[in-house]
Amino acid sequence: MKLVLIGGPGAGKGTQAKKLSKHFDIAHISTGDLLREQMKLGTELGKKVSEIMNAGGLVSDDIVSAMLAERIKADDCKKGYILDGYPRNVSQAEGLEAITGKLDKVLCFNVDDEVIVDRMTGRRGCPKCGQMFHIKYNPPKKDGICDACGEALVQRKDDNAETVRNRLKVYHETTAPVIDYYSNKGILAEIDGVGDIDEIFAKAVAALEDVK
Repeated sequence: MKLVLIGGPGAGKGTQAKKLSKHFDIAHISTGDLLREQMKLGTELGKKVSEIMNAGGLVSDDIVSAMLAERIKADDCKKGYILDGYPRNVSQAEGLEAITGKLDKVLCFNVDDEVIVDRMTGRRGCPKCGQMFHIKYNPPKKDGICDACGEALVQRKDDNAETVRNRLKVYHETTAPVIDYYSNKGILAEIDGVGDIDEIFAKAVAALEDVK
């Protein structure tokens, strides 16, 4: 099973991708995570990526495509995978099948822009264990401290209102046309991304019932 998840930044793609990955026993590939790994390693590529992402921009197609082509060769991708955050424009979508082969389904999570700004500016993450929280919707038991390991929580640099709005503007200009592209191919399923996480997950699973 080869799936693509589309939606604005903060639309819940990552959360649903993790749940779908576990449910169907297929790999979850986040291009954002691949890029952040390069940043963490401090490579030349990572430094370039850091500058672009902190400004709310998008990394070049060549960089992302090369990393993705390498990632899907891994053993955990043999049963299939979920692409979270790619393709981000029609050009990438057109070239994706050369990398992955035929896709089974594309799920698009629809969330209003103002809801996304609220979600993203309130996110806090643990730099040690990776646990995620939200100051309003999923607060830690102790303010600013990770429930799992006791580390101080941090806010990502690109989770401020100005950068989030810029990312949304870029999304509407470049990624939204991908929705029409996959709709015309007949493999798009649109899902309301607002509400209870498990309810949204149930909708996503139902949309995949016809996928073998």
